[in-house]
Amino acid sequence: MNIIMKTKIITMVGFGLVSALALTSCSDSFLEDKKSYDKVTGDLYNTYEGAELRIDDIYARNLPSANSGASWRYPSSGTADDQSKSTEEYSGFGAFVNPEIELTTEQNNAPEYFLGSFGSVDANSYGLIRLINDAIEGISGSTLTDEQKDKLLGQAYFFRAWRYYNLVKYYGGVPIITEVLDPASSFSSTRSTTKECIEFICSDLDKAAKMLAASTMNGSGFTGNDYGRVTTGTALALKGRVLLLWASPIFNRSNDRTRWTNAYAQMKEELDSINQCGYHLFSTSSNVNGSDFALQFNQVGRNPEAVFFTLYNTLIGDDLEQNSNWERNVRPSNITGSGIQPSAMLIDMFPMADGKRPATTDTYTKLDASSYAYDREHPFMNRDPRFYRTFAFPGFRWAYSGDDAVLLDEEPNSPVYNNGQDFELWNYGWYTETEKRDNEENGYEYGADNLLSNGKGVYVRKRSDDYDVNSSPLYTFVKNDDGPFARSAQPYIELRYAEVLLNLAEVACGAGDMAYAVDLLKQIRARAGYTAANNYGLQDNLTSDQAACMSAIIYERQIEFAYEGKRFDDMRRWMLYDGGQGKVEGAPSTWTLTGWDGNTCTWLGFKPFNNQQRRDNMEFRVADSFGTGGTTVADDDDPLKKAGVVRCAAVDLRSADLTTQLETLKAWYEDNLVRKDFKGDAWSSNKVKLYVNFRPQYYLLGIPRGPQSNMKSAEQTIGWGDYNNGYAPGTFDPLAE
Repeated sequence: MNIIMKTKIITMVGFGLVSALALTSCSDSFLEDKKSYDKVTGDLYNTYEGAELRIDDIYARNLPSANSGASWRYPSSGTADDQSKSTEEYSGFGAFVNPEIELTTEQNNAPEYFLGSFGSVDANSYGLIRLINDAIEGISGSTLTDEQKDKLLGQAYFFRAWRYYNLVKYYGGVPIITEVLDPASSFSSTRSTTKECIEFICSDLDKAAKMLAASTMNGSGFTGNDYGRVTTGTALALKGRVLLLWASPIFNRSNDRTRWTNAYAQMKEELDSINQCGYHLFSTSSNVNGSDFALQFNQVGRNPEAVFFTLYNTLIGDDLEQNSNWERNVRPSNITGSGIQPSAMLIDMFPMADGKRPATTDTYTKLDASSYAYDREHPFMNRDPRFYRTFAFPGFRWAYSGDDAVLLDEEPNSPVYNNGQDFELWNYGWYTETEKRDNEENGYEYGADNLLSNGKGVYVRKRSDDYDVNSSPLYTFVKNDDGPFARSAQPYIELRYAEVLLNLAEVACGAGDMAYAVDLLKQIRARAGYTAANNYGLQDNLTSDQAACMSAIIYERQIEFAYEGKRFDDMRRWMLYDGGQGKVEGAPSTWTLTGWDGNTCTWLGFKPFNNQQRRDNMEFRVADSFGTGGTTVADDDDPLKKAGVVRCAAVDLRSADLTTQLETLKAWYEDNLVRKDFKGDAWSSNKVKLYVNFRPQYYLLGIPRGPQSNMKSAEQTIGWGDYNNGYAPGTFDPLAE
């Protein structure tokens, strides 16, 4: 992608702004340049250009990041952070499921999502809320026209709601601050109830939706240089997420039906407004083996799937660079990537080719098992089309647009692949000692094609910029300090249209309209590649069995949003760690789950994640008959090459005839490779396997010591120690209305 630089300097009374806008041949968006501005005067807001730059600063500080794990500032983006490692997606105990460590505020080891650090506007949640409040106050009192005010204020109200939503989903009720406060000093404010916070967030989003309607309900939302700004549809989509959270078991222990019906009525009515902003499922006329599902993540122009997202650029060596590093994260090390390894658990539970769960999966048991037998030794056989776009196995094509000279400079012993356009993943492994081959404590020692000790048994492929799918890649494959794939303009989509539909399906089901929920499920599955011929892979009783219907929706969310940072929130919402059976010390009787027959897991047919689950990893190593291997890239060190084994043709997902290719690869595996499962989650010091343990107080988190010391009147959550009262038990009830 060619990068064109343009700089404009704007000087105003009391405030000097320097804005250098990075423009690309693909997009001319302000969002590709996320410069930050602070310390404004009131005069700034009396010019539209100045006020808009203030709003742009809010974007810079508040947009989700593709390059961050979950934090006080950013939601999880699908990397192997503490949240995603507390789900089925990755092995290795995240902070929330480590059975050997209990999170407490006393030890200050509870993750900090509440505040951040006092002392800087950029370093804490309420500092960012202060900036937004300042913009709202300044623009509201400015001399701008009503039309100009609405366009700018609508965006500001959205981001204030966004900040509060990210607090409430973890803590329940928090202090609601609507005036400008000094971010570097302590302030006194009690926590509002969760209901008050939910109503406040929805009110801000309703304001945003109304104010932005004139600018965005035009069939395409913002366009041109403004593409990427939030719209009426963005506000209403986030509102749907908020209403769903309020209706979910984590906050609705009695299954109050009015919360579901209220959410359903509003979200169904507002879907048309979302659509009028140009949002719908991304699709093309050439969807082959789930290619549309893959392509949706690599659009920088008008993308109807992207409802709330962050744009990036490919700039190198400039303070304007804003690069996405996801591509480098997922690519194998022999082409300069880092590689991300999924857990075998999620691989094994992905749907089969008929859209149904594998019969070997011991969860989602209210859903019909597949007619396809799950082949444990060859897990890639007969799977959901999205499976092949989510994972990469040995023997699959995974093309990229590169430069062999750059690759060899970075990885001199790696094979070349016609500048990446013929890349095939052959990441099988071998061991140097016989006794290590089947020892589950040993991950593989050496991998083929110069992967060696940096290989992975299976890779996460999701959201990859596959050259076979996107012939105009968003990265520039050049030599730089971070590696060729690190400088990418791939957007990060926080909220997709598929989520809009699945959120609506969930509240429809909760309200009792399973027929409508199923219709929405069919839309999602049609894009994946299913058809009416087998009812889109859905069983017949979903329109009559509410529990089965809800289970199908939650399963669909798990598959559709894998490695997008959504699973942890879903598992908390539905209390899937223990079905809501755990008791929080000091909690009142209203915390007891009485809806869903008193156990969400039993009601859904979902195996509780706690205390009986381990996530291990998988690899495919050379068969025992080939013996052991060496430690270098030499052919004689690879047992298969040493034996003269010829690789079969790699699976090419561009071909409609996928079945024949998979059968060929299966036969090659049978002759040459075996599956090995090896340690993913930890063992004790005594070599005893440890199991996931999510404690009941983690559903609603406590405020860490630092924020409590600066917010003296912010009560501690029940179940957590109160720093301001000698770590006495917290008294704030997030479930009280």
